[in-house]
Amino acid sequence: MAATILIADDDAVQRRLVENMVQKCGYEALVTDSGDAAIAMLTAPDAAIDALVLDLVMPGLDGMGVLAKIREAGLNIPVIVQTAHGGIDNVVSAMRAGAQDFVVKPVGFERLQVSLRNALTTSALKGELQRIRHSREGRLTFSDIITRSEAMNGVLRTAQKAAASTIPVLIEGESGVGKELFARAIHGSGERKSKPFVAVNCGAIPDNLVESILFGHEKGAFTGATERHMGKFVEATGGTLFLDEVGELPLAAQVKLLRALQEGTVEAVGGRKPVKVDVRIISATNRKLIDLVKNGQFREDLFYRLHVLPLTIPPLRMRREDIPHLLRHFLARFAAEENRAITSISGEAMTHLSQLEWPGNIRQLENAVYRAVVMSEGDQLGLADFPQSAHPHAASATQPAEPLVVAPTTAPAMVSGNEIPIAPLSAAGSLSMLTGTGEVRPLEEMENEIIRFAISHYRGQMSEVARRLKIGRSTLYRKLDEAAADETGNDAS
Repeated sequence: MAATILIADDDAVQRRLVENMVQKCGYEALVTDSGDAAIAMLTAPDAAIDALVLDLVMPGLDGMGVLAKIREAGLNIPVIVQTAHGGIDNVVSAMRAGAQDFVVKPVGFERLQVSLRNALTTSALKGELQRIRHSREGRLTFSDIITRSEAMNGVLRTAQKAAASTIPVLIEGESGVGKELFARAIHGSGERKSKPFVAVNCGAIPDNLVESILFGHEKGAFTGATERHMGKFVEATGGTLFLDEVGELPLAAQVKLLRALQEGTVEAVGGRKPVKVDVRIISATNRKLIDLVKNGQFREDLFYRLHVLPLTIPPLRMRREDIPHLLRHFLARFAAEENRAITSISGEAMTHLSQLEWPGNIRQLENAVYRAVVMSEGDQLGLADFPQSAHPHAASATQPAEPLVVAPTTAPAMVSGNEIPIAPLSAAGSLSMLTGTGEVRPLEEMENEIIRFAISHYRGQMSEVARRLKIGRSTLYRKLDEAAADETGNDAS
């Protein structure tokens, strides 16, 4: 999903010209003819606007008034102001009011392109610096999570509700999707945000040290215990204890963890009396805990203690709309850290990277950008800077898939939705409503046929398919999964 640029100008001709240039730059354009409408769009709950091109002279709420309201609302959106009057006083006033750049009408394509690119890069860098600062200070919130995906909306709403209480949360998801980021956002958005956030990687602790690290030990409790250790539970008292990869805990430690959660007390190794603790528990796993329970590797009673409010974070391949935004943020951060004058990623590379499977999810994407920034010799990252990704599904090393789709006029090739192959239809565009016996066909069958036709018609551009069918991308992939499962079941029978 390209960056979205809002254009506010009361002049219809100028508005249309700027809109065409913005689209030519590869961005999505929204237009409005007044300052009041621009503020309404910027402050809407579902606003997803990356930059504003603002006319200074408009009837009603003018450009300076819009800048003032943006500042009052605490919005960090970059603003490029434009006016037919390029006096120095206008420039100074607009910059003092918060504008990032200033252009004179009629603006040329190259000038607007450079201005937008710089605005988006600067905005991404500011966002990354703020995120790093919040992380170090333990003040991460949901506004620090980079997402525009419909698949994440429900997860965010549930997490925001969880932040308002101390309910135990279990975050599930593949490795690299950002489970700890969500845990920190829940902590940073709740009443305990000023208290400690203590993270423990349960999979990285030797079995014989789990109890000591979680619950503490007394001096001389075992060989090597030369001093008293309070333990993570006591360290997190008043705040949040994040148990990452909780499914890796040995059964012996699970028993003691369950007791700590039930009683609100812990007993250090070698200790003589329990210590009362007050911690909010957030746990995470990249494995299905219920399967571990069935296999006897995880206690059922502990599972229900942790699985009070489950959150499942979808993998990156299920929210491809987020990839361009993540790319811009990672590029801004690494270019600054490595002191490289790289300002953008080419449209070709952006499109290519957005089609990859990314089995390592956000962590893999981040590392790919880091490598590209270090190795690149130009001022823009191109396709050649990502050699580890030869084609749209090269990231899946174990079982490479075919490209998303071929032209609908060729022989039926395999079209991948979410790694589920479904053969496309021909481009005839007709739909039969009746079966061969004259009965009305099942609705689900016709729906699957429409989806396959749409994928062929739009050449595998899944965002466009979802937009034209007026459904979310997550819904589209789910329907593809269900259709493929039904076909597999029919073939087996």
